[in-house]
Parts: sequence; C-alpha cells; structure tokens
Amino acid sequence: MVREFRDFVLRGNVIELATALVIGLAFQALIQSFVDNLINPIVAVFGGQNIDGLAFTLVDGNEASTIDLGAIISAIIAFLITAAVVFFVFVKPLNRVAARFAAAPQEPSTPDDVVLLREIRDLLRDRRDTGV
Repeated sequence: MVREFRDFVLRGNVIELATALVIGLAFQALIQSFVDNLINPIVAVFGGQNIDGLAFTLVDGNEASTIDLGAIISAIIAFLITAAVVFFVFVKPLNRVAARFAAAPQEPSTPDDVVLLREIRDLLRDRRDTGV
C-alpha cells in the first residue's frame, strides 16, 4: 500500500490530481489547524531558544532575508497528510470499484475467412500426409 501511495504521489495522473485538488481544498482548514496547533509546536522544539523555531535570518535586521525551515517542514507535512487522505479515502476505494466493474478482456474473434483458410490448410496437410 505504501508503494501504491508513493506511485500515486509521483505519477501525476490528471484525474487523480484534479480529485486531489478539490478534496485537498476541502480539507485545507482541518489540516492547517492540525499543522498549526500540533506539528508547528513540535517542530519549534527543535529550534531551541529561537522564537521562530527553525528560522534564521541571513542579514540581521532584514526580515525579508529570514529563512523559515519550520514553515517548509510544516507545508510538506500538510501536503503529505492531504495526499494520504485523498489516496486512502477516495482514490484507493474508487480504483477497487473500477477494477470490480471492469470487463474482462475479450480475445478478438477470428474472422471467418481466416478460420476457413486454416481448415483448408489442415485438410491439405492431412491429404499430403496420407498420400491421396
């Protein structure tokens, strides 16, 4: 199942990505609350005394030069949670339903002229073998 999830995330199927977008937008508030109130405090623990968690400023006094690794980690976690929910709640069950209703592949029927030619070939072979 983990392999299928990885393939789903990396494959980029248009229908599945469109579904993921719609469902992801629907789950955005729930996931954002989860990340803001649970994941961010845990990530900030690893930032030590820095009030921004894992953020650091390249140029002192210039807020535009702040790199916030905690926000990046939180965004990755939010994406993975969204992708997992979409995959396990929507895509996986829909794939099972589609597989169940998919028609078994039928072998192409042989045209009548080909059948007739095979019969003639077999009759000629039998005639040759018997010496008639």
